[in-house]
Amino acid sequence: MPAARPGVVFDLEILEDKKGVIVLRAVGAGVEAAFRDEPGGHRWQRVPPSEKRGRVHTSTITVAVLAEPSAAEVRVDERELVWVMCMGTGPGGQKRNKTASVVLLTHKPTGVQVRCESSRSQHHNRMAALALLRARLWAAAQGRLDDERAEDRRRQVGSGMRGDKRRTIRVQDDTVVDHRTGRRWSFREYERGNW
Repeated sequence: MPAARPGVVFDLEILEDKKGVIVLRAVGAGVEAAFRDEPGGHRWQRVPPSEKRGRVHTSTITVAVLAEPSAAEVRVDERELVWVMCMGTGPGGQKRNKTASVVLLTHKPTGVQVRCESSRSQHHNRMAALALLRARLWAAAQGRLDDERAEDRRRQVGSGMRGDKRRTIRVQDDTVVDHRTGRRWSFREYERGNW
């Protein structure tokens, strides 16, 4: 992904989106400041539009923030990679179903596999898949070499249980509470990014 555009705090790209997991890449000068306080459990409470009795539904999201390695930090030999291009499925029109834009990348020595279909462009998906593979290989190598980093990630994500939370968002009360700092603000302001 290219560097962030001038005047933009950071660019955000979805690398992986499957049930229960979303992997995002954020690039730009403001990334570190924006995501510094995000690791941990986030509790979202709301009354869904389909709820007839007015009951509050609670969802929990766990967040980990990890640095992405550069190409210099993780060397990947092209001979160790298996590239498979295939057609996408689902909505997107005839182009999606007739062109091989989905990239499936496998690293032979470790067996780590990455699937990328975030773009209609095969070239863009190839670049994103390679970056994601490097990140996963780097995380695996760091995990083997540095147990402290792995423990840091586990501490960030926590157990996802009710008492292990970073922030609570209560839509029906227009309230957001940061449990570590004790700070409160309006949900409307939080939604706009003014916090």
